[in-house]
Amino acid sequence: MSTATVSRVVHGQDRVRPATRQRVLEVIEALGYVPDSAAQSMARRRKEVIGLVAVEARSPDTEIEHEGLLFIEEVLRGVESTLSPLGWPVLISVRRPELSTGDDKDAYQWLQRMSAKVDGLVIAEGFGPEGQLAKLAARIPVALVAGSPSVPYADIVGIDNRAGVTALVRHLIEEHGRTRLWFVGGPREAPDAQERRTAFAQTLARYQGARLAGSSEGRFGAYSGRLAVREILAAPEVPDAIVCANDQMAIGAIQELRGAGIRVPADVSVTGFDDVYLGAMLTPPLTTVHQPMRLLGERACSLLLDRIGEPGRPRRIERLPTRLVVRESCGCPGDAGPA
Repeated sequence: MSTATVSRVVHGQDRVRPATRQRVLEVIEALGYVPDSAAQSMARRRKEVIGLVAVEARSPDTEIEHEGLLFIEEVLRGVESTLSPLGWPVLISVRRPELSTGDDKDAYQWLQRMSAKVDGLVIAEGFGPEGQLAKLAARIPVALVAGSPSVPYADIVGIDNRAGVTALVRHLIEEHGRTRLWFVGGPREAPDAQERRTAFAQTLARYQGARLAGSSEGRFGAYSGRLAVREILAAPEVPDAIVCANDQMAIGAIQELRGAGIRVPADVSVTGFDDVYLGAMLTPPLTTVHQPMRLLGERACSLLLDRIGEPGRPRRIERLPTRLVVRESCGCPGDAGPA
């Protein structure tokens, strides 16, 4: 029996008689043979590995919580579910923010080393700078999750931040009569944070009776929410609504408000953005904007696989829908559900 015949059986090709195929499979089972995936990928001139790059930073007051951790976990699940039918693994790597901003040569060298181990990279929001990523995309296929649409060198999957924030602010003002809104934003270098901040300001400006009570800049971690509330409590006027740019900051804000004896939502409404599972478990449950985090990972990975298969294809940008999820932290009754 030739090695070519065995190879055709192992790879599921049709040009083998049924009796021969059965004999080959019996021998494979008896020997406990497992194909060498590394050798197979070398023969196909691919590594058959996708990289996922993200930024992670520990909050100052804890060894556990990380900025944006819940978001990245869901994106990873989406990437894994897309690769699973192919049998391709994911190589995950995380950078500290001080190595992910500015003109950092170490960060680019690290990206170069990682790119040598994979066929393409899914890069999550918050990683930069653009100059380094542009050089990287010239060498290897890149897909950005929540990247800026103006980036010309990569496929991009994002969400409709504007519609989500607009629906949230309208709900607070029109349904609950909130007029003094405090905004807790994310990192200014993150495209999603920029879009949410702009959408908040533009929507608020449409209402004559409502105004900005103040704003804070956070890092998408719960500790940022706690710090924002401390800033609010030191301000001359306490707002009647706190709009947080993600759920983790909203969770931290509710914890800090509770410690200060301020009732949510009786004294102040608090809202988030993401719709992570923990938000629904809070007391009160968190009103938020749902974004399809797992689908972001799935679509980014699919675009990347398409790019690997066809490097010259036109660049693609996808924007996924969001929806308002109304719970009790804004002042609505329990089990209000999607708006």
